[in-house]
Parts: sequence; structure tokens; C-alpha cells
Amino acid sequence: MSDNLSELLGRKGVKENLFDKLGNVAKQDGTPTEDELAKLADEFLIGKANTFGTASFYDFLKPENKGKKAYVCNGTACVCAGTQEAVIDLLKNHFVLDEIGHMTCLGRCHENSAFHYGGNNYSGTAVNNLNRIIDSDNNLNQDIYNVKDNGAKILTQDFTNISEYYQPFKDALKKESSDVLEEIKTSNVRGRGGAGFPMGLKLEFCRNVKNDTKFIICNADEGDPGAYSDRYLLEHQPHAVLFGMLISGYVTHANYGILYIRAEYPEAVKIVQNAIDALETQGLIGESIDDSGFDFQFKIIQAQGSYICGEETALINSIEGQRPEVRVRPPFPAQKGLFNKPTTVNNVETLAALHYIISNGGQAWKSIGTERSSGTKLVSLDSFFNNPGMYEVEMGTPLSVVVNELGGGFKQDVKALQIGGPLGGLVPVSKINDLTIDFESFSKEGFLLGHASVVCVPSDFPIMKFIEHLFDFASYESCGKCFPCRLGTKRGQELSEKALTSDYKIDRALFADLLTTLEQGSLCAHGGGIPLPVRNAMQYFDDELKQYFN
Repeated sequence: MSDNLSELLGRKGVKENLFDKLGNVAKQDGTPTEDELAKLADEFLIGKANTFGTASFYDFLKPENKGKKAYVCNGTACVCAGTQEAVIDLLKNHFVLDEIGHMTCLGRCHENSAFHYGGNNYSGTAVNNLNRIIDSDNNLNQDIYNVKDNGAKILTQDFTNISEYYQPFKDALKKESSDVLEEIKTSNVRGRGGAGFPMGLKLEFCRNVKNDTKFIICNADEGDPGAYSDRYLLEHQPHAVLFGMLISGYVTHANYGILYIRAEYPEAVKIVQNAIDALETQGLIGESIDDSGFDFQFKIIQAQGSYICGEETALINSIEGQRPEVRVRPPFPAQKGLFNKPTTVNNVETLAALHYIISNGGQAWKSIGTERSSGTKLVSLDSFFNNPGMYEVEMGTPLSVVVNELGGGFKQDVKALQIGGPLGGLVPVSKINDLTIDFESFSKEGFLLGHASVVCVPSDFPIMKFIEHLFDFASYESCGKCFPCRLGTKRGQELSEKALTSDYKIDRALFADLLTTLEQGSLCAHGGGIPLPVRNAMQYFDDELKQYFN
């Protein structure tokens, strides 16, 4: 990371944003031209190599994206469902192959057959209506999925109206910000993006750093295939997210809120912007909100296709307009984040929890769930369940209840569940009765709760093919900053593919060394996390895998 580059890219503030402008100039052809990159470099006083380096990293900015007209989801849920080859075949009736790209993932895991065209996402049976979709300006596929709870209805509660919903925020503005922060700390709400770090401490770290400019970032780059809980909140509960950002700004003395929303969720961008506009109309954003002296502004930045941007420092680099490479820590974002200013990054679901906490007090949230995993958690169930959809469950709920009662069991034979995204554990169905939905249970059993997305691996899907898919995903999405991840994930993919397509046998000792190097040598959880599901696979499916090893 270059401090000087961050300062240059931040001199115009968040409204005049290089990354935003790169996305805008790429819209027509799918990639910026050399002249456009040169003009932006001059405007922001940086080198042409910087703008080219940034544009060439992202799926939807890189030169290879030129001329792409349709995109097919290649997320794990769709891959395991086996629906995507048929989607590609049907799209080829309307587009040449070079006009078809990929997206990972569209968050349509509940029905698969997902693709993107004309700024909208489609799934399920929509692919059978391609003629109408291509000839119409209307989005003909508004997806519908189950949204239910098993107890406390918090994140899935019905929205009332702006005046009533934001009254707790107005009440909080009349209190000392330190007292409001104490309620968040009392709740012990932990990050829902995967790491499970206490939110109150994260906010306090930023609060304690003195600086006139601070940022609250909503990490809405929900890139874990199988997860669509953030998409649900952004599209159906946007005010819960905005409320959480306002409160976070108040307790940290931050005046700017940035929502970094992935390009794969175009509908979410429109819905959240409409919600922001409604707040502005009601005087709930801007200068001295409700005569409190607290100023706050929102800015949406649309991502351009990169899984690594889910890592908070890579996300910060992305917003600045740099390549989204992971930063070395310390310093942490709370000390030196966006444009070198104190920054707090929280994921969508974490922020959405604050409305209940501020409305009812920290102890009310703390009383739900378990001692160390308080509150509720959204769980995404994919298309292999009889009742796929979004379920809000109290922390500590048995996984068997989620699978068999809420999800209604499986439509066909399933041998494993990948829970928590591509870096999450691979849970054999034999372990379902041993787990509860909380951080401690999963950690104790050698898995990871993460986003709590559930992707089913059907009985006829080879585990070695699943391992190759994981390594391929990790290799493609690596930021390339550190050698272990950049090289190790590719080596894992090559070994897996070679074993699948030839008589080659993988040396177990060397493979174990590769996994250990990734775990211990990677700069962030991307390279460090991918060995977990691979080790799970080798532990629980050795009978199936032993033919590939010696």
C-alpha cells in the first residue's frame, strides 16, 4: 500500500471517486479504453500504470470483458446442481460464445439456472423465456423464496415506515454517543461476515482514534457462493442496514457511510439508493440531523467483480481505485483505512442487527442465543432442500432443526454440506446432529460457520471434483499479493485436475505440505482458509479420495 497514492486518490473525497468513474466509462463496451484510462490518470494525478493495473484486475473492467452481453453464474451451488451447461447452451442460441461471460455468484442459489442479462439477474425457469427477456426492457423474473424464522423475528421483521422505524435513531442522538456504544458492546453482537469479531470493540477502536474524517463502510460484497442473506437484507430490509450505518457513524464520530455493493446484485443497488433518497427527503441524512450536530452522508459504490474485495483491506483499496490487494496489518483500518483515515468495515447483517439493539437495549439481544454467540443468524438454504430460502434462527439452534424442520429435508441424496462459503468447512451429513448454529460449535467440530450459507453436495458429485472446483475458485480470485496464496491455490488446482483426468497419483505428504503452507503463509483468510474444506474432505471422504493419492 502506498500512503501517497491513497492521499492522491482521496483528495476529491468520496463523491468524485476513481473506482466509480472506471465503472461508468466501462459500461458501454465492458472495459475502459486506453484514452479513458489516461484521462482518469491525469485527473487523479496518478500514473497510467495505476489505472490500467486497477482496470485489468476486475472481471467487469478487464479488457477480456469487452463485448460481453450475458453472464452465467458459476457459483458452487449452481455447479453442484448441474444446471449451468444447459443455460450456456440456450444462451448460445442468441449470443456467440465470446459474448457470454461468468459471474460468481448471483445469489439465486435457491433455484439455480442463474444468469445475468441487460442489468438484471434471472434464475429458475427464466432461461426458457430468453426471447421475451431479450426483446423486453422489463425484468421478467422477480425471484421468490421462503423467508421464515424459528423464534425471535428480528432481521426478518416487517418494515413499518420511516418515521416510526428511525425514531430509536433520533432518540439515540439525544444520548451521549459513548452510552450508545456501551449498549452495542453489552449485546456482544459479533461480525456476521465470517470472522465473528465483536462489533462493539471494532467501533470503539475507531472511536478512540482522533481524526476529523472517518468512514463507516458497509461490506456488501457478499461473494460466498451459496450465500444470499446480504442480498435479502439489501433488497427487502435496506433501512435496517442504513440505520446500522447511521448509529455506527454516531458512536465513532464518522460522517461518511459507504455501501460497497457487488456488481452481481444490480437490483440491490437501485433499492438501496431509493431508500437513501427517502431518508434525505425526511431530513435523516445531511448536516446536523434532527438538530443534533451530527452530520452523515451516504455513498453507494458498485463493485466490479472480485471475490477478494470481501476482505476489508482489499475492499478499502478497491474503493480508492487501486488494485484490491490485501494490506499488511498493522496498521488496522480503524487506525489507517480509506484514504489513510480511520475506518470501520462491517458486513450487511452485522449492521442490520443494530436496529433491534438500539431499540430494545443490548441486554435484549444478549439474552437471545448462546453465551458467546448472541442474537439471531440468517441461514441461506440452496435448491437441494425441499424448502429452500432464508431462515432467521436463534444462535444455538441445532443444525438438524434447520435441515430437517425448516428446510424440510433434502430433495435427493446429499453427502455433504459446505457451510460458510468456499472457505467454510465441508460437513458430512453424518455430522448434522453434532452441530448447532453458533461460532463455538462449528469451531469445536473443525468447521466454520461463516456466512451460514448452506450448499449441498449431492451423492453423485465426486468429492475430488469439488476439491478441484474450490482450488480453481481460490486461484482465480486470489489478489496475488502473497506467494503462498497466488501459487499454492493454482498448484492445488493443477494437482486435482491432473488426478481427475489421468492416472496421476497425488503424494499425500506433499499435498499436506501445500495445505500447511497456505494456512500458515498466506497474508489473509483467502489462502489461509481454503485448506479447511479440503482437509475436511480428506478426513471424511477418504474412501472416495484414496484412488487419487499414494
